[in-house]
Amino acid sequence: MDNILIDTDVILDFFFDRLPFSESATQIISLCESKRINGFVTPVICNNSYYLLRQTAQHNKVIEKLRQLITFMDILVMDKDVVLQALSSGFKDFEDALQNFAAIKSGNIDVIVTRNTKDYIKSKIGVMTPENYVKSIAACR
Repeated sequence: MDNILIDTDVILDFFFDRLPFSESATQIISLCESKRINGFVTPVICNNSYYLLRQTAQHNKVIEKLRQLITFMDILVMDKDVVLQALSSGFKDFEDALQNFAAIKSGNIDVIVTRNTKDYIKSKIGVMTPENYVKSIAACR
């Protein structure tokens, strides 16, 4: 069973139903919920999702959506080592560097799923778009 880090853009595509991206995002979230894959997020992804969702919904509703999401997803650890690696990494996007090194530190992430694959060009972990990830899962059945 795959262990995937789901980037903020995919989570937001799901919550905001941003077509056409929400179709793949919804399939990925459903695969996590049904335990066919293990989904992971980071504290930064939770924070960014909260911040952006809060602009269109009340605090209590946003908190409840995030609480529901993490009932079937795990949260990776971010600590000083992750931050230091991200700062020294040469990634152009610091946030993506944080996600990448949290995934590496966990030792069990198979792929990072994001629409911003170019931001992870320096990653040592596989990176796929949501659409390609869903296609790869379908091909394995």
